[in-house]
Amino acid sequence: MTTRRNMVTMTLLLTLALCLAGPHPADAGDTIVSEVRGGVYAHDISFWSFHRENGADINGEVLFVSPSFLEAVWSPRPHLGATVNTSGNTSFLYSGLTWEYDLPADFFVDANLGLAAHNGKLDTDNHKRKSLGSPVLFRLGAALGYNITEKVNISIQFEHMSNAYIVSPNEGMDNVGLRLGYRF
Repeated sequence: MTTRRNMVTMTLLLTLALCLAGPHPADAGDTIVSEVRGGVYAHDISFWSFHRENGADINGEVLFVSPSFLEAVWSPRPHLGATVNTSGNTSFLYSGLTWEYDLPADFFVDANLGLAAHNGKLDTDNHKRKSLGSPVLFRLGAALGYNITEKVNISIQFEHMSNAYIVSPNEGMDNVGLRLGYRF
């Protein structure tokens, strides 16, 4: 359990360091937070992995202004988030980077990459729980969104978490949901 806490702490500290490091773009104003998002997900759907765990997920995420040193990699925004399963199954904290690109007609797409620390099972014989193999997983995702106003948006988010076969088992987990965002 101490190792898991240490990994969660290191992940959160790394993200905070990314958010606070270096000067931010001039148009950022005095804030380092650029957006908050929240929504509801379908937990552990069958996509890249297979379905075992049930329940809905409640998700919340904070996106930060991209530090200037990330301009070399197309200015992704660091993010911190949490997803809590309402049925007591796997919940997780995550951090990483989000790249957002505007599309015509007020649509946008997101791609995100990072790490997640979870409270799920590492290896279990319980057929209603996932064997995730590692306390810290890679997390990647994508979203399609629509800007309702200049500040408010709605998006459909897909995320996949796994240990990328670094250890066994690696059952992975996929979630999909609807989120509402507010830009500052």
